[in-house]
Amino acid sequence: MRWGLAFLLPHLFVLSSAVGGLENRRLRTSVSTEALTVAPTSVLTELGDPVTASWVAPAATAWPKGHAAPQFYEKSRQADAPQSFSNFTGSVDERGTCQCSVSLPDTTFPANRVEHLEYIAHSLSVKFEKELSKVKKYVQLISVYEKKLVNLTVRVEIMEKDSISYTKLDFELIKIEVSEMKKLIIRLKENFVGSTEIVDQLEEEIRNMSLLVEDLETLDKNNVLAIRREIEALKIKLKECETSKEENSPIILPPAPGSCSHGGVVNISKPSVVQLNWRGFSYLYGAWGRDYSPQNPKEGQYWVAPLETDGRTLQYYRLHNTLNDLLLYSYTRSPQIRYGQGSGTAVYNNNMYVNWYNTGNIAKINLNTNVVAVTRALPNAAYNNRFSYANVAWQDIDFAVDEHGLWVIYATEASTGNIVISKLNDTTLEVLNTWFTKQYKPSVSNAFMVCGVLYATRTLNTRTEEIFYYYDTNTGREGHLSITMNKMKERVQSINYHPFDQKLYVYNDGYLLNYNLIFLPQPQETARH
Repeated sequence: MRWGLAFLLPHLFVLSSAVGGLENRRLRTSVSTEALTVAPTSVLTELGDPVTASWVAPAATAWPKGHAAPQFYEKSRQADAPQSFSNFTGSVDERGTCQCSVSLPDTTFPANRVEHLEYIAHSLSVKFEKELSKVKKYVQLISVYEKKLVNLTVRVEIMEKDSISYTKLDFELIKIEVSEMKKLIIRLKENFVGSTEIVDQLEEEIRNMSLLVEDLETLDKNNVLAIRREIEALKIKLKECETSKEENSPIILPPAPGSCSHGGVVNISKPSVVQLNWRGFSYLYGAWGRDYSPQNPKEGQYWVAPLETDGRTLQYYRLHNTLNDLLLYSYTRSPQIRYGQGSGTAVYNNNMYVNWYNTGNIAKINLNTNVVAVTRALPNAAYNNRFSYANVAWQDIDFAVDEHGLWVIYATEASTGNIVISKLNDTTLEVLNTWFTKQYKPSVSNAFMVCGVLYATRTLNTRTEEIFYYYDTNTGREGHLSITMNKMKERVQSINYHPFDQKLYVYNDGYLLNYNLIFLPQPQETARH
């Protein structure tokens, strides 16, 4: 027992020194002074409560078996001098018992904190596994979509090279054409004199054509071009039958391309939908047509100029050598400009004519170089939506082309918003002559020129326009017409006439349409009354 206490007390001193100033738990130990063997020099001085004790173990101190002497003791013994122990307080009571106080750290195991850490670690592990599974799934999806994208790219490339993409609208238009041929063949059968074998054969072919169109609509919408060719062939046969029905009747031929040997516009065909503009559904405003050159009337290239989505700015246009190239989105050039405004663009003799952005000026752009050749102020012209067309903004200045050359349609403050027509020098943009009409421009939806005659349209409903007004610059006469004009969409943004084709090229809420004009065979003054 004596050596056990002697062994314990130095350990308590060491532990007290290690924990320093930790104030966690107080351990009080009572040790009898009789249980200690001290050197003669040991002194226990009473300084009050507590007291500081200095103790030196005898040189012959024997430590219990299996326990080495503490480090402080070895150093103390080697130095042969008494050692002081920090963080140790003690006192001697009246019975001679030494009361010692040693500060020890809190040895309680933090089980709650460990459990909380385990819970957090488990939650993190579950979340990590969940996110990892998502990543694996995303990687698989990306791989699938990548293959789909490659396949789609190949298909689009094939379509661009070998076929045409048509919308449901195209099939509806074909159905209308086939239906009209059915009606025509019925009328032929009723009025045809003689053998009806050829007529019956045509009727059978038209019936087969109708079935074929329905099959194509459900199976493959990329073979419409072949169907169109067959329809055209059938139309030719029908025309031959129609002309042979009345052999003694005089044959009325349309006027020669580029000629004004007719009595003016008396009717218009149903629209032929070419396609959506090359920039997409969002580009509702713009213009399109075919370049007309009196020197080479057959060789004009097609152009498409959609405005930006603001419906005001013209920045890009495309040029196509042929209509087939346009259908296949194959273009020769796609230049950029930054100064065009509105849908009143026209192309004449390999030059594009536009309203200069934010001004009343007009500009001429060389299509070969995309360089502005001439700019000039249009005298007194209103601009920036002062007198634009109905339902179409930024078209105060509208260019037009016909058999006589280049025209511009606009309004001025002096004309109180009524339409003004000016003939332009296509080289210098100088005004050669001007005519003032009585038609208020903002009440007109659009306008075009044919053989020096202005034709204006207005909206009847969302599917019908009407050519309702004309002004003849040749005679100075004006009047009203009533020629209905079907359309695919609600608003007509621009109309351009081509003298050689004798067609109207119409930009209709992003779609490219064209119409055949029908003229009186001989000039008649009553044609426009």
